[in-house]
Amino acid sequence: MSTNQTPPVAAAAGSGEGGAPDARQLRSILTAVSIALMAVIASVSGLNVAQTHMAVEFGASQNTILWIINIYTLALAALLLPLGAVGDRLGRKPMLIAGLGVFGAASLAAALAPTAEVMLGARVAAGIGAAMIMPITLAVITSTFPDEQRGKAIGVWTGVAGGGGILGMFLSALLVDVADWRWLFVLPMVLVVVALAMTLRSVPNSRERSVHSFDTVGALVSTVAVIGLIFVLQEGPERGWTAPATLLGLAVGLVAAIGFVAWELRLRDASLLDVRLFRERGLAGGSITLLVVFGVQAGIAVVLFPFFQAVLGWSGLLSTVALMPMAVMMMMTSGLAPKLATRIGARSTMAVGIALAGVGLALMALFVSVDGGYLTVLPGMLAMGIGMGLSMTPSTEAITGSLPREQQGVASALNDVTREFGTALGVALLGALLSAGYRDAIDDRLSGIPQGAADTAREGIANAVEVAGGTGSHARDLVHAAQQSFVDGWQQAMWAGVAVMGVLFVYIALRGPKNSAPVPADDTETAEPLGV
Repeated sequence: MSTNQTPPVAAAAGSGEGGAPDARQLRSILTAVSIALMAVIASVSGLNVAQTHMAVEFGASQNTILWIINIYTLALAALLLPLGAVGDRLGRKPMLIAGLGVFGAASLAAALAPTAEVMLGARVAAGIGAAMIMPITLAVITSTFPDEQRGKAIGVWTGVAGGGGILGMFLSALLVDVADWRWLFVLPMVLVVVALAMTLRSVPNSRERSVHSFDTVGALVSTVAVIGLIFVLQEGPERGWTAPATLLGLAVGLVAAIGFVAWELRLRDASLLDVRLFRERGLAGGSITLLVVFGVQAGIAVVLFPFFQAVLGWSGLLSTVALMPMAVMMMMTSGLAPKLATRIGARSTMAVGIALAGVGLALMALFVSVDGGYLTVLPGMLAMGIGMGLSMTPSTEAITGSLPREQQGVASALNDVTREFGTALGVALLGALLSAGYRDAIDDRLSGIPQGAADTAREGIANAVEVAGGTGSHARDLVHAAQQSFVDGWQQAMWAGVAVMGVLFVYIALRGPKNSAPVPADDTETAEPLGV
């Protein structure tokens, strides 16, 4: 199987839509898929700010609330690869329209849900709709945009994918503060309506005809593998890594993943995903980079929110505002990364981004302090945002460029699955490191604290702050001990992130995508600029 894509203009023309889109239609296409992607991304983290409100209204346990939040991501990640492949065969525009319809209806059902059970069902349906939308948005770009503009378009898509979650959290926190938590679903519904209208008007259809039948076995086995492994990463911190459910999920996930690889190797060119392509530098390097970068980004959020809220005493809304500089830098540099890649090459751009992200982690580890507050972490956040933006866009291009045109839905889905795995992995590992570092540090600072309060304080900084009010004269000492211990745990997690980014930098420098020949300055300005 060739790993070189047929030019995307040919794909659009071959779909019967009247040839290659002009510059105005390309901008409309990019706007439509970006809005659709924003709806999906904003819904990943939006409900985090409404956990307490849902628990009170539904009379539900914390475990049920966590399932309402996590089931969306679980359904999304599990179905990305099969539905991306279905979109390649049935047509990308119909799949996008259907996905927007399912997602919009599910969001409406969630907004009106009378019980936790109905909400769970609505979130599952929303995850299915999101899995229909997300890979198609990128596949539309890679199968429609000409070579000279594809990188810029992928940069916009990557910026939305990377920064959209933080923007979604900000808007969600704002809605919860000024209105009601059920209004959280109004934003995705509005985005769906706008994206649907623009898709119907502007997005061309493209579909690929294959001589092979659909790999149903591969689709089913991949779904089981992703469910098992994502379940472990989501539930391990809550249930315990040695709990029976966790170990069972790990066993099922690993066995299914091994079975998937064996089955795909047997089918070869008829497979859902030709795993032999991971021998290619572009696919392997791009996938590993996205896995690590999104893992670190998600882990950073796990660390930053408790710092802003429990250490600095900020509200949820102000805490999300504090994250916006990192998101803005990420979105800006995602758009600039393609231009830099044409100058110095994709591998060099990825390496620079990884290095800057590592520097950002190191800056936060070195300078974070309770007394210094937000300004001690802001430089590191900015460096992280720039580094992630520079590394994500060429990584995404490397993945989509490694698979042939007829599998762009699969390529896009692989890109998205990698992001979801990275996010879950980063939250689990960096969160665990933070918790372990906090517990180790606070043990030496609890002398004189009443035993019951000390035991509660060991569970986490939020628990310590909550129980401190009942300890009388010990309250200030307990809060200060918890804050200092959190910073110690923070530093442990950040240095672990620096080590991971260092290993990734060496790998990309040695085995990353091959740098193409630099493009002369005049040649990089010939294409009409894109905008959303």
